[in-house]
Amino acid sequence: MCGIAALQVRNPELRPQLGTLLSTMLCEIVDRGPDSAGMAIYDNPKLNSTGQSTLSLLGADLAITSADIDRLLEHLLPEGAASTVRVVGDTTLVSSEVPAAELAAAVAQASPGAVVAGRGERVTVMKSVGHPMEVAARHGLDGMYGTQAVSHTRMATESAVTAGGSHPFSVADDLCLVHNGSFSNHASVRRELKRLGVEFDSENDTEVGARYIAHRLEQGDDLETALVNLGQVLDGFYTLVVTTADSMAVVRDPIACKPAIIAETDDWVAMASEFRALAELPGIENARIFEPEPGKVYTWSL
Repeated sequence: MCGIAALQVRNPELRPQLGTLLSTMLCEIVDRGPDSAGMAIYDNPKLNSTGQSTLSLLGADLAITSADIDRLLEHLLPEGAASTVRVVGDTTLVSSEVPAAELAAAVAQASPGAVVAGRGERVTVMKSVGHPMEVAARHGLDGMYGTQAVSHTRMATESAVTAGGSHPFSVADDLCLVHNGSFSNHASVRRELKRLGVEFDSENDTEVGARYIAHRLEQGDDLETALVNLGQVLDGFYTLVVTTADSMAVVRDPIACKPAIIAETDDWVAMASEFRALAELPGIENARIFEPEPGKVYTWSL
């Protein structure tokens, strides 16, 4: 059992409150996953700078210091491509005016043991082991600005309790996935994706779903089509929330085994594993509230 809370803010006047609103939602799903937690925040100017790629690395204490990474990147990145390295809670952020893939390759040389938890120009991924509200507090979630965000509380069932096994999984630029449930045939799908050249960072079944979606998007699918195809390939019981730079999607398995509730107003759209996580959102009394249908993909854009 895990918990999901996601929020896309359409009204610019509410975006300074995104972190506070998400924190309130997160508080109500803690008992669904007390082992670890994570969140992805989009378009926060203190975390992501316009025109720069940012990598979210697991951990604040890496094998080498942040200053050493910065110094090594000066020689690994193209001339004139300055980098910044800073720590936010349990996450190390590395930014530079180069594509995320190029930055990731340079970081891999500078700090070979570093694990990239998130990447892109608009998203920052922060996740760690521990009580979800403590994880959120260490990263300063309350009060963060943003356009959309997704969070997850994990109760580990098929892999160890680690920061790397917590959600969101972000395996392509500005793409994130959180998952409540399990994929029963993830091992066979993993083998097929590896045959196609897809690389993996963990044995987690959720990463298989994230890698599959990223692969389908690379093949030309839009987000809705990628999730329709996922439902035809991956078996199991699940509720998924997927976010990109400017969109959010929700889908449940064909028999809707895992809970989900959606609320939508002109100002925002939110999804959570339980209604109580939505109850304090502004204007909830006037929201359109519904349970997503089995197997149907729902998408929203900023």
